[in-house]
Amino acid sequence: MIWRWAVRVLGAAVVLLATFAVGGAVSAMNRLPGLQAWHRLITSLEPRASDIDEGFTLADYLGREAAVFEESQERVDATAAIDADPSIPNRYVAASRSAPARLPIDLNRTREQTPTPIRGGALLVHGLTDAPYSMRAIADRLHAAGYYTLSLRMQGHGTVPGGLVNVTWEDWAAAVRMGARHTRQTIGDGAPLVLVGYSNGGALVINYVLETLGDDRLPAATKVVLVSPMVGVSPMARLARMISLLGPVPFFEKARWVDIVPEYNPVKYNSFPANAAVQTSRFTRAIQTSLARATGDGRLARFPPVLAFQSVVDTTVSTPAVVYDLYDRLPEGGHELVLFDINRQSGVQAFTRPGAVLPRLTSEGARRYTVTLVTNTATETPGVSAMSVAAGSTSLSSEPLGLEWPREMFSLSHIALPFPHDDPVYGGDSVYGEAGGVALGRVVPRGEKDVLVVPLDALMRVSWNPFFPYMAARIERWVD
Repeated sequence: MIWRWAVRVLGAAVVLLATFAVGGAVSAMNRLPGLQAWHRLITSLEPRASDIDEGFTLADYLGREAAVFEESQERVDATAAIDADPSIPNRYVAASRSAPARLPIDLNRTREQTPTPIRGGALLVHGLTDAPYSMRAIADRLHAAGYYTLSLRMQGHGTVPGGLVNVTWEDWAAAVRMGARHTRQTIGDGAPLVLVGYSNGGALVINYVLETLGDDRLPAATKVVLVSPMVGVSPMARLARMISLLGPVPFFEKARWVDIVPEYNPVKYNSFPANAAVQTSRFTRAIQTSLARATGDGRLARFPPVLAFQSVVDTTVSTPAVVYDLYDRLPEGGHELVLFDINRQSGVQAFTRPGAVLPRLTSEGARRYTVTLVTNTATETPGVSAMSVAAGSTSLSSEPLGLEWPREMFSLSHIALPFPHDDPVYGGDSVYGEAGGVALGRVVPRGEKDVLVVPLDALMRVSWNPFFPYMAARIERWVD
């Protein structure tokens, strides 16, 4: 009798899974626009985790990277202008405002900066769908401070969004191990090694540090900097695997995609493949498991000092996960967490979702790490102060920063933190638009509905950080 019920339950689960997969595929076919060449190019040239052993060098990696870009240029860029809509900015059309070639430097690729003399080294890892461009401002600051910097392009990024259809987080983790080895070899044994990770890159940095705690062959980090680290994501990301099951079937090829959007950004994909969501779900669960194990066996006590920056409102990664799943697990060790509050002068509190604002600096008791909240000095002023509670204390100190909230901002966003006000693509004070490029940070989309050819919420999302000078100064002091 029991086995009959088990068979029935299993059969019902199979039917439910099939229904969900078919329903998701049909929905994608009806909901999403047509795929383009940059969606269909799924490269086999990227180095995989199985390729990147201890003998695989940065030179080997860059050689494979060059081949991937050459393939993209031959199969996508060379033909994109023929079928592309000339009225829509397109990064794959050379004459478009969104063409990466218009930027003063190509930061879709891996970037090295070598100072003289070398005081230390920093490996910088960008986020999902991003490129080394997102590490540009931080890397420049560290280079100016005497650090050799390696802003490493993760596999599948910087070329075409189709590059993310078949990549895995294990591939990225292997690349980070290679990058850390190269950075250590470049700077020598005695210099400090700093790891900097943004979003998914933050998760990769955390994963690497956890690996070093159990493997002495890996170069250990001296200090860690995290920007909007991907410690936790929405459970909905797990559903992408089922929705994309029929993606390999040509008729249902759109099922491989969550979003298909014009590629108007020269340094970041706008379209989003289902596999990217699958990998974030797999990766965050793996990190949670590794953190739990390292906590249980005491290895977490050797986690290097970590400084993280996180907006209290973030729809991409979970702010509570950063606080409770990462920082609250760390033993004492000089760790610091900086949170950017919402703009208390903006008047949006009445329209804010319950639970969207996190900062409880003292009500939950003393913590083993220092917490700083960048918030309005007073509710009636746009000026901000850094409100800090030191590790082991509940006493609050305040430091005016001499910075203000811009009038039009009510909060930061996940994508804003690593970009200064004058960033060419994302900055609110960019002059890149006058130079013939696309300055996304200066777009203020207020007008009639159903006019724009790109998602309105994407253009409304703030893309630069008015408090970047404070963040950069904190990082420079942290690594000094």
